[in-house]
Amino acid sequence: MKDITPKIIQLFKEGNCTPQIAVIAKKLKEPATTIHYNIKKLEKQGAIKAYKAVFDYKKIQEGFCAYVLISITPEEYSNPEKIAEDLAKHKEIESVDICTGDWEIILKIRVKDQEEYYHLVKNVISRKGIEKIKTITSLKQIKTDFISL
Repeated sequence: MKDITPKIIQLFKEGNCTPQIAVIAKKLKEPATTIHYNIKKLEKQGAIKAYKAVFDYKKIQEGFCAYVLISITPEEYSNPEKIAEDLAKHKEIESVDICTGDWEIILKIRVKDQEEYYHLVKNVISRKGIEKIKTITSLKQIKTDFISL
């Protein structure tokens, strides 16, 4: 059988999962039609943005997780969204947050290993508008997306 695992993983990461209404109905002890109605209502309101899978990242070759604190140059203070949006385009960058304090942007990065992280820093993160970075490496993740691991 043809192995399309990487393609499936990418689709799931992009939010192409669907809720299992029958399972939810059973857990909540409510009719499936009630569950379906409420899910559609939340989707229409924009409260639900996507459905996605929660992975064991080591098993999909993305076991190295790092948080990158970014300080931007004074010239970029008026529009930190520009740098944040440019960084968000890279598949290795799981999340991008603009924040207050000593750092203006926080990234969450998932790659295979330290070598891939080094190349990402060298080729993507080290760019005009970024003054300084600090990396915090995750040793073990206990909970993600409200799911205990």
